[in-house]
Amino acid sequence: MVAGALPAALTQKLFRHITSGAAPVDFRAPRGEPALVAADSVSWRVFKNPVALFVGGIAAVILELAEPRVRSGVWDHSSFRRDPATRMARTGMAAMATVYAARSVSARMIAGVRRAHDHVRGQTPTGQDYQANDPELLNWVQATASFGFLQAYCSYVRALPAGARDRFYAEGVAAAELYGATGAPRSVAEQAALFDSMRPRLEPSPIVAEFLAIVGAAPLLPTALRPLQRLLVRAAVQIVPADIRAILGLDQGLHSIGRRLVMAAGAGADRVVLPGTPPVQACERLDLPRDYLYRR
Repeated sequence: MVAGALPAALTQKLFRHITSGAAPVDFRAPRGEPALVAADSVSWRVFKNPVALFVGGIAAVILELAEPRVRSGVWDHSSFRRDPATRMARTGMAAMATVYAARSVSARMIAGVRRAHDHVRGQTPTGQDYQANDPELLNWVQATASFGFLQAYCSYVRALPAGARDRFYAEGVAAAELYGATGAPRSVAEQAALFDSMRPRLEPSPIVAEFLAIVGAAPLLPTALRPLQRLLVRAAVQIVPADIRAILGLDQGLHSIGRRLVMAAGAGADRVVLPGTPPVQACERLDLPRDYLYRR
């Protein structure tokens, strides 16, 4: 089941999840228009995998919440606590559109996000001012997202060589600059340097534990797959760098059996082609075979 029907169910649920509660995107139009990232990119292959997306997205939020200004902006100005499924759906749609949608569609969506973030500002409980479109905070959010998705893919789907990892970061620069993250990392080395520079700002918070409890219990996957959902949350904790886990007071995450289960699901999901999903629709827009991204 894990290597067969389970990845299909996950992929179908992910597609419904990322389109519910958010404005729909037609990834098949305009016909022939390229995305911000090329179809033969590392990013197109990483983002097609629903296990990597689910795990990497949660890991990215854990890292975001470790920074107090980002944490206040996310927790005080979003619907995570009230409606985590819809909030994560909107985030998932943004990720899909950034990678797979036509360039003009992505640019319009990102401009809309930037306008919405213009109004997100305030103070942390300790009196630090924050503004969502602050380039330093945007760089951190971009870096944590890229790290989460890439690390989830490499840990639970298949390992990528160093050159491919560097390309993955470089491929995100065009979208990052549209978002205003002008200092987003362009390589693994730049990601590590940015994490080093931000580490002194990171701190524990009960909000991290609250977030993990919410995403573990929220109806993000079908009832039959709810135990797997909790396992995927633990898989996300596992890929957070060990020193940051220590700062946040998080445990290791997965044990060996759980890791093998997540890896089996991730590897299986990497071979499932489902028409109607953003990766397949994007291939259709560019007159590529539906299984283009799933060929070895």
